[in-house]
Amino acid sequence: MAPSTNPASMSTARSESSRLIDNGFVRVTGAFAIGVGLVLLAIAFSVGKEAVPAMQKFGLGFLVTSRWSVNDEVFGALTQIYGTIVTSLIALLIAIPIGVGVALFLSEDYLPDRVKQPIVFLIELLAAIPSVVYGLWGIFVLIPLLRPFGIWLNSTFGWFPLFSTAPAGPGIYAAGIILSIMILPIIAAISRDALVAVPSELRQAAYGLGATRWEAIFQVILPAAFSGIVGGIMLALGRAMGETMAVTMVIGNSNTVNVSLLAQGSTVASLLANQFAEASGLQVASLLYAAFILFGLTLIVNVLAEFIVRRFSLKL
Repeated sequence: MAPSTNPASMSTARSESSRLIDNGFVRVTGAFAIGVGLVLLAIAFSVGKEAVPAMQKFGLGFLVTSRWSVNDEVFGALTQIYGTIVTSLIALLIAIPIGVGVALFLSEDYLPDRVKQPIVFLIELLAAIPSVVYGLWGIFVLIPLLRPFGIWLNSTFGWFPLFSTAPAGPGIYAAGIILSIMILPIIAAISRDALVAVPSELRQAAYGLGATRWEAIFQVILPAAFSGIVGGIMLALGRAMGETMAVTMVIGNSNTVNVSLLAQGSTVASLLANQFAEASGLQVASLLYAAFILFGLTLIVNVLAEFIVRRFSLKL
């Protein structure tokens, strides 16, 4: 005689096993999340620990001093901090409107899928190009292409501080444009995903209320995807602030603070790339102090982005 089965007991067994699997999954993912935070803290601690000698000697004056003399052991990162911020802002000013515009064009039904998909692939392919290739392209193509425009800006608007320096080839403006190309696929791809994720019901409701396509985009779709777009912009900004090789090759690596965008400059990442291999003693601590400052800048940017997203969400 075949043994009888109890459906209630089978259901109970399945629910208990499912519960165990769910609890295990929660614990594992929680451990991964905590692990990421611990790795972040470990990196900050190790960099900060090695930078203590420079912190003790220079203090906050390191942030407002531009002199960097290895022989005299006098170091200041004002030039590099200024160059990092300015080049990143130039990149964002160029990449945000283009990237969000491309994302809107690809998320709306302007093109058939057989045309849209290759364009999406090519945009995302830009993110896979090595930074040294961008640097070489900047040296041999972009800088010669921009030089006549830079000369025209200096000769026409030289009275304005931002264009007061005659371009010598490499410079802050070239680094900013290179960075804008490098971060463009990040902004475009993440913004497109955020726009595609907007429920179609919102679009249909806007059209049902008599809104035009552009009114629906700017008053409904973009606000609904705002947090995702800001997240993509912040990821792109982190890439721009930490980019090393391409910027080192096109910025000129001058240790002078100059308001002019046509002048040569330096960034924290390019400073580390140029000097860390041959550094010793207090110079190593100063370089790690600069790296710790860059770490803090990226943290501040992400905190501000989270604050902006939350404030905007509350208004919605």
